[in-house]
Amino acid sequence: MSVDVIIPVYKPDAKFDRLLAMLVAQSVKPSKILILNTEVFPEYATERVASHIKKVMKKQPASQAADVSIEVHSIKKEEFDHGGTRAYGAGLSDAEFMIFMTQDAIPKDKYLIEELLKPFKDEQVAVSYGRQLAGENAGEIESYTRVFNYPETSRKKTKKDLEQLGIKTYFCSDVCAAYRKTSYEAVGGFVTKAIFNEDMIIASRFIKAGMAVYYAADAMVYHSHTYTYWQQFTRNFDLAVSQADHKDIFEEVSSESEGMKLVKQTIVHLAKKKRYFLIIDLILQSGFKYMGYFLGKRYKTLPKSMVLKCSMNKAYFS
Repeated sequence: MSVDVIIPVYKPDAKFDRLLAMLVAQSVKPSKILILNTEVFPEYATERVASHIKKVMKKQPASQAADVSIEVHSIKKEEFDHGGTRAYGAGLSDAEFMIFMTQDAIPKDKYLIEELLKPFKDEQVAVSYGRQLAGENAGEIESYTRVFNYPETSRKKTKKDLEQLGIKTYFCSDVCAAYRKTSYEAVGGFVTKAIFNEDMIIASRFIKAGMAVYYAADAMVYHSHTYTYWQQFTRNFDLAVSQADHKDIFEEVSSESEGMKLVKQTIVHLAKKKRYFLIIDLILQSGFKYMGYFLGKRYKTLPKSMVLKCSMNKAYFS
């Protein structure tokens, strides 16, 4: 069983160093780690990143790093695309399984890859994605959001779950997800132009093709963010743009009801913990999220100058 790990990076930091160290220490080692470096001057930046990776690897026990090949490939920043860049990475891999990760996802232990691969004993499973735990600096709201979206119990999702789970049937995250290469190729791979949600788009294709998406709760990474209100706005604007551009997937199942469910349950959680002042913060966050989402769904009717101000990924509209 061969497996490659594919990681798009932009100005990698200490979290990326920890990620690399944990990957080479895994109980099931990747054959290759493919780094997709996306910076303004890719040739110079890639040389710098490759040099930095060598220094990180020299600090690891020789027995751990010896059998893992690390390659660094260049992509211009303006050419980065959530779907297209990962599709490029998939084309560099000839492994049976491909694990996509982000540079700030830190494996909880040495069993991440092992746990991500276990579900593939079931031939119906096309992709398995891991559980995201809040980092040590995450606030109460972000921590609860992680618990809401990534529960303790694993679950296999197929077409028959659409009526009960709705949009959650397609939920999958390339923060930490493993793909069966043959299944990936069978549905045509990642959509090559995607501002967001490339993982949910391909997951929907798997489901519609009679395959399964598996949530592997025992495959754990630390991954969370502290966003400003404006960052919440722009992130949800782009999320809605992806839904507007892929109506065939997202209009058949509602995602807004899931968002309201999260807000209501978070309010109950904060009230139980007597963190009443955080409810105001949650309401403000939710307001900015909804405004971003509302405008993103209607982005084709907005002036381009306004669209560019609202988006995190301005190159998508070039």
